[in-house]
Amino acid sequence: MKKIFAILAFLTLSISATFAQRFAYVDSEYILRHVPEYTSAQKQIDDLTKKWQDDIDNQYVAIERLYQSYQNDHALLSEDMRKRREDEIVLKEKQVKDLQRQKFSYGGDLEKERTRLFKPIQDKISKAIEDFAKAQGFDFIVDRGSELTFLYANPTLDKSNDVITKLGYKPNPSLLQSK
Repeated sequence: MKKIFAILAFLTLSISATFAQRFAYVDSEYILRHVPEYTSAQKQIDDLTKKWQDDIDNQYVAIERLYQSYQNDHALLSEDMRKRREDEIVLKEKQVKDLQRQKFSYGGDLEKERTRLFKPIQDKISKAIEDFAKAQGFDFIVDRGSELTFLYANPTLDKSNDVITKLGYKPNPSLLQSK
């Protein structure tokens, strides 16, 4: 009986070892900090966001000036002139809000620009991860930087530096976040 149990245990362990899957993880944020194109794209997005926001802010300042002028002249204006000035202020506010929505809303110009700039970088990194996984025989590589929570991660499974090397860059330990 003990012999049969031992043989079954050995077979079970052998079969499970055969089907064992190799896991690794990478930290995409850490990898991105090593990609100069990402830094450049992020700067372009930041500059564009600031430019658009400054333009919108300036338009709101101009509307506020129009409103103040209207308030100062209110008593001197005819009913028809008051109505025209009110309509002008309301129209300009609507135009600025529409511009703000066009630039910053879901599906807006900022999101389109972000996709245009970051998609090639993401594709390049994904390809490097896929090539690395295939070359090293990994079945799964997960992203530590995503919402996936690790209660424990063996640092020897972190393959971020290998992916950075695969991308043609040199890993920089000073960019490593405390994990």
